[in-house]
Amino acid sequence: MDLKKLQKLAVSALEDIKGRDIEVINTTKLTSLFDRIVIATGDSNRQVKALARNVQEKVSEAGGEVISVEGEENGEWVLVDLGDIVVHVMQPAVRAHYNLEELWAARPAARSRKAAADEDAAAP
Repeated sequence: MDLKKLQKLAVSALEDIKGRDIEVINTTKLTSLFDRIVIATGDSNRQVKALARNVQEKVSEAGGEVISVEGEENGEWVLVDLGDIVVHVMQPAVRAHYNLEELWAARPAARSRKAAADEDAAAP
């Protein structure tokens, strides 16, 4: 399935069930494992599971492949692997703790090096 169509399907499926703070990160220059990460927030275990299930259903109905799903048991963080796109549906506290947006940002290493340099300069 075309990457743009797959991305649109995933985002639309999340919006259908009122997923919040949906963010798409282009990872083509960061890894060869996948091209996009989609992150969304659900307010409860039930909503997180429903969001992930809706993504799976919409992609399957459109002829796409769901490679695997992880985390459905507890519903705090469900990962849906669609091959070229990995969808993360998380509760707010889990999303804040892992901060995937910063982890997968295009320039986190530059910020980390600067922070390390600042810490070294401040050390006695």
